[in-house]
Formats: sequence, structure tokens, C-alpha cells
Amino acid sequence: MTSLSTWRDRFERLRSNKVFETFVIAIIILSALLIGAKTYEETSRFEQALRVFDVGVTIFFLVEILIRMGAEKRLRDFFKKGWNIFDFLIVTASLIPLDDSEMVLLARLLRIFRVLRLVSMIPELRILMVALVKSIPRMGYVALLMFIIFYIYAAIGSFIFASVDEKLWGNISLAMLTLFQVATFESWATAVLYPTMEHYPYAWIYFLTFIFLNAFIFLNMMIGIVLDVMQKESLAIELENGEGEAAELHGLRDDVRDLKAQLSRMEEALNRRGG
Repeated sequence: MTSLSTWRDRFERLRSNKVFETFVIAIIILSALLIGAKTYEETSRFEQALRVFDVGVTIFFLVEILIRMGAEKRLRDFFKKGWNIFDFLIVTASLIPLDDSEMVLLARLLRIFRVLRLVSMIPELRILMVALVKSIPRMGYVALLMFIIFYIYAAIGSFIFASVDEKLWGNISLAMLTLFQVATFESWATAVLYPTMEHYPYAWIYFLTFIFLNAFIFLNMMIGIVLDVMQKESLAIELENGEGEAAELHGLRDDVRDLKAQLSRMEEALNRRGG
């Protein structure tokens, strides 16, 4: 009779198999294509086949998550990783049947989130997602500063340019929406800049300084924060996997620390003998 440890070893080998990982990624992509296909009326004649395929995908994801859980020495070790919890919730949510008329909308919406499993399966996407999440607190301060600049410029614009176009500059809320259009470069010159310059020729100073602050300074600050966090995450993963220059430097530091400890012990031994 096959022991539990043997089954666990088999599950571990299967989980870490690159072919199996690639197959799981392919199923996730097919699942996403299935969701997109259901939005076309032409696929209504294949509704039964699509439903069977959806059930097959759901069963596959359930088996795959059970294999990953079985590969752990203890079940609770599986839930110690955030990405495992993320996958477990998505797979569990997919078990809601589509046949239930009251839950069909919720079931379809939850199946859309299967695509997010690509993030947990591909390490590079995990780095991007973790970097994005960890960047949010630092980007919040930049966003707050941007809001302050938006508010100041909107107040100035509503005071000066209200007579040009009430729909664009009538109050501070409308002025902030107008400035958001300017910041995104969405037809801002023809719709905002040139009509304003017909009444105020030097209005270009107002708009160019605003664009310089938001499009060049604040946006680059946001990008810098994300890149900094991504670099730190990449170094952390290299250290965890024992690969790359970061892992080599960490190993050299440990070796130097051990050598220092040995030299200290040798020096103490020599001092005791000399004493």
C-alpha cells in the first residue's frame, strides 16, 4: 500500500514540474477565452458544449489545487502563502453552479477572476503585482501632493477663466475635471488651451506649468517608486531562491562573518596560551 509520504512526494514532483505548470497556464488562458466567447451571440448554439467545457475547467482547477495542498507536509503550510489563499478562493468561488438562475450573474463574474490566476502562476507577474501593492502607500503621498496642485490650479482657473467657458471653469469641481483632461492630453489644446488663449493670450503659462508639474515631475516620481520597489522585490526573490548576484553577495557576507568569528576564536585561544 502506498504511504502518505509517497503520495506527497509524487504531488510535490508534479507541482514543481514545468510541463504541468505550463499546462495549468494554458487551461487558465482557455478559461479566459471561454468567458469571452460567451459574450457573442453566435456561440449560443454551442452553449451546451461550452457549459461542459466550463465544468471540465472547474474540475481541473479543483484537482490542481488539491494536488498543491497534498504536496505540503502540513495542510496549514499551504495557507501560509498569500498566493495560495488567493488561488483557493478563486477556485472555491468557481464551484458556484451556473444553472442556478439566482446566482448565475455572480457565478459568471467570479469566473472572470480565473484570469487573475495567471498572476499567481507566473513569477514575473507576481513581482509586478507585489511591487504595485507595496508601492501604493508611498504613491499615496505623491497622489496627495498632486491633488493639492490640482486644487490650487483649479481654484486659480475658476477665478480667472470662468468668463471664457462656464462648462469648463464655472466652479472648482468643473475646473478640476478640465485639468484632468489637460493632464491626460485628451484634446486639451483644441478644447481648452486655444479657446482660453483667445481671451487671455498668456494663459499658456498656466497650462504649461501645470503640465510640467503633473506629466513630468509627479508621473516620473510614481514610476520611480514602482521601479524602486520592483528592484527590492527582485533582490528578495533572488535571495530566497539562492540565485543571482544578490544571493552571491549575501553568501560572501556570511562567509566573511564566519571567517571573522573563527579569527576571533583563534585570537582568544592565542591570548589564553600567551597569558
